[in-house]
Amino acid sequence: MQRSEPALPWLEPGDDFPHVTQAWGPDTPAPGLLAAGGALDVATLKRAYAAGIFPWFGPNEPILWWSTEPRMVLQTRHFKLHPSLRKTLQQFRQNAQCEIRIDSAFSQVIHACSTSQRAGQSGTWIVPDMVRAYQALHESGCAHSVETWVQGELVGGLYCVSMGKAVFGESMFAKTTDASKIALTALVGFCRAHGIAMIDCQQNTRHLASLGAAQMSRVDFLQQVEQGLAQAAPLWKFKPQYWNELMPKAAPTA
Repeated sequence: MQRSEPALPWLEPGDDFPHVTQAWGPDTPAPGLLAAGGALDVATLKRAYAAGIFPWFGPNEPILWWSTEPRMVLQTRHFKLHPSLRKTLQQFRQNAQCEIRIDSAFSQVIHACSTSQRAGQSGTWIVPDMVRAYQALHESGCAHSVETWVQGELVGGLYCVSMGKAVFGESMFAKTTDASKIALTALVGFCRAHGIAMIDCQQNTRHLASLGAAQMSRVDFLQQVEQGLAQAAPLWKFKPQYWNELMPKAAPTA
């Protein structure tokens, strides 16, 4: 007997989202799928993220909304700084021509993410409508880029959504080796410095797991999001001393 797919709610712009417990379960063709339709305006995106919901869809598809169970998250205290990356970061930190910037080139970052080739993927989910939506979210102060610059050139970075102290990672890109990992490490240092305990990763990947991300129940995830939303947002600006959260400078010897 062929198993029928569960009904998928269709949203009109401005409609409330279904409760996340109505998302499709693990035995369905698309676990975590919650609804389709609606809009990608700033107000809708903010409501979605506050409820643990995110958009993810491909070209020629309607807007699809997801709430995965369990949820992949990176607890910032559990970030794994592997020895090879630590060495790269020490060199980066000591080079005056290398720097981390925040929000100096958001448009460049999201466009680079949208065109990056990814293993196992033939296209991108960062379609033009998503690019425009997150640029508007950035202009509203709720989306940020963390950028790796070398000799005045943008070589890697990531963008994320942030409301209060709730941070939701979106996508990364790298033009040079480890450039995206450097940006992620900078984000972790920034988060630790500002008391941000968790970065949402949405999907479970081997790469994220290797950096310390792990699955969390949706109930626990939503509790942490609620706590983050209730706190004042930090000033999104990177300071070199944030590296000390991961690589404390050795005390001078007598």
